[in-house]
Amino acid sequence: MDATEWIEAFIRGLMCLLGILGNNWLCLRSLPGPKSSLRTNEVLFINLAVSNLITNYLVDLPDTMADFVGHWFLGEAYCCVVQFCSDLSETSSVFSTLFISVFWYQKLVGSLKRGGAPVQLDSLRLVACLLVGSWTVAVVFSVPQLFFVRMESGNESHDDCIEIFPSQTARQTYEPLYLTFANALPIAGIAFASIQIVITLLRNQTRIQGLTSDHHKGTANSLPNNGPSVVHSSISSPLYQVDIGDNIVRAPADLKRSSQPPAKPSPGSGTQVRAAKSVVAVATVFVVCWVTHLLLMMASNIHTSSLVLELASYIGSSYTCIIPYIFLYGVKKLSCSCRG
Repeated sequence: MDATEWIEAFIRGLMCLLGILGNNWLCLRSLPGPKSSLRTNEVLFINLAVSNLITNYLVDLPDTMADFVGHWFLGEAYCCVVQFCSDLSETSSVFSTLFISVFWYQKLVGSLKRGGAPVQLDSLRLVACLLVGSWTVAVVFSVPQLFFVRMESGNESHDDCIEIFPSQTARQTYEPLYLTFANALPIAGIAFASIQIVITLLRNQTRIQGLTSDHHKGTANSLPNNGPSVVHSSISSPLYQVDIGDNIVRAPADLKRSSQPPAKPSPGSGTQVRAAKSVVAVATVFVVCWVTHLLLMMASNIHTSSLVLELASYIGSSYTCIIPYIFLYGVKKLSCSCRG
């Protein structure tokens, strides 16, 4: 191995290690404490972590070992397993990210607009059904990889796992269905939910600024100012009476209420806003990685290239090693304290 290959192997090994640590961390920190029950968002995070760990352990780790050894040493049988696990993990991660995005959008709207009202997706039974459905779809689209994958020797005796369909018709049938139902539609849902989160946050910020501005104006104009006078105040119901010299000014009691600070969102809205922002960050990283990965895979289908396949593999690994830390930061679990 020359210096470039050692650098590539080191980078892949570092990404694999970060992914394993981050996703295990996310999984462990999402487990309920001894005095708490399992919640919906924790189920979603655990499912996402498990999906990514399939890639980390069964795809990235063998690839990393192959980089250091210098050739693919596990045989063609495991080559099929790698491709199966790669597609299974990728599809499951896409749907997991979709469910997390929709869940936190509903939580955000419920907190900021409805005073903490319950949301439709905050149901363990519903989420369990959705996850079973997503894993079923992932398995259906991944099974062909067990039959349509072969190991091919590339340049410098480096073996690559590539897709070889039995016919062009099979390829033209499988790929559009896979891209549509396992990629494009979930990605569109992630993008839509993320855009709605951003719009909701911007509207809430504008509303708070408007309420604060009205509060300051109401406080400044609540009492008349007729020059320096000795003020004696007394409160009588239902009017607010202020004696200024020989004059008596009476104002409705609403002025007293107008000087109160604007209503605040529900107590948990700050945490939900933070988590929603992390969802937007994850969705942005996800869409960028997915679009780049898709373009590279399309390029490899037109002209098979070991470099393109290697770059696409790096892009996929970068997603699984970045997003667990973003979610851990967003839900304030990026710490080593394991309190229940």
